[in-house]
Amino acid sequence: MSDRPVDLIQAARTGDRGALARLLTMVERGGPEAHVVGRLAYPLAGSAYSVGITGAPGAGKSTLTSALVAQARLANERLAVLAIDPSSPYTGGAILGDRVRMSEHALDGGVFIRSMATRGHLGGLALAAPEAIRVLDAAGFGWVVIETVGVGQVEVEVAGSADTTVVVVNPGWGDSVQANKAGLMEIADVFVVNKADRPGAAQTTHDLESMMDLTDTGSWRPPVIRTVATEGEGADLLWAAVGEHRAHLEQSGHLVTRRAARRQHELDLIVAQRLRAKADGLLRAGRRRELEGDVAAGRLDPWSAADEILGPVDA
Repeated sequence: MSDRPVDLIQAARTGDRGALARLLTMVERGGPEAHVVGRLAYPLAGSAYSVGITGAPGAGKSTLTSALVAQARLANERLAVLAIDPSSPYTGGAILGDRVRMSEHALDGGVFIRSMATRGHLGGLALAAPEAIRVLDAAGFGWVVIETVGVGQVEVEVAGSADTTVVVVNPGWGDSVQANKAGLMEIADVFVVNKADRPGAAQTTHDLESMMDLTDTGSWRPPVIRTVATEGEGADLLWAAVGEHRAHLEQSGHLVTRRAARRQHELDLIVAQRLRAKADGLLRAGRRRELEGDVAAGRLDPWSAADEILGPVDA
């Protein structure tokens, strides 16, 4: 098969999973190929609904994602899962670690699962992820689930950029404090207390409800769903909550404004990426190291160094 993005896009839209995987690899790597893929996918996308699932490591996000996928398939929905792993550049299309729990869906033609890392992309996952979602959208998947491995800044940003963001915690006050400190309260549209068969589930639910009582949640108050993902318990309630949030966004007009804000943010990231790449190429490596050395040693202020680096751009 041709490796031209235009041919791969056409093949992916007819169900060729190999072509889709190659397109996502191009997006991960970044560079000119990723730009071409982005331009081709853009006019073909716009129909998929995205759901971000994030929370502390060990919260059971992968098992919960698998249970949510099962609910979506019961509703005859086609969906893709992007399992975000910013810690390793070697993920490729593999299902890593605890994501083997999603292997039950691996042979389902209505499900596509992909682990995704930065792979050296200059813009990082914050730029690669929306491009990947757009490719999956263009390939015909009506839902895209983005699952993160933790609650770092990049992961929260990626998960929080979805149409609906699900924050997963476990029974215990510590998780509630972590959710508050990590800024997850601000991005959550739905809370899930997973492993709810353990002691402390009721208290954690109460803690989350109490924190929301002290927070301006606007026109949508995030529901708190209890699940036992290993048994599939509560997955139907989570699927229903996601559907209710989607209906709220569509009826209120907030879905349009959210997506417009995301596109603006993506534009900002692309411009910043281009400027950084251009600045890197403006100076020979030796001169750049000299400037960096002067700044590090205190002989030159960083603003003057930046002026020299960006002088041709500003001109």
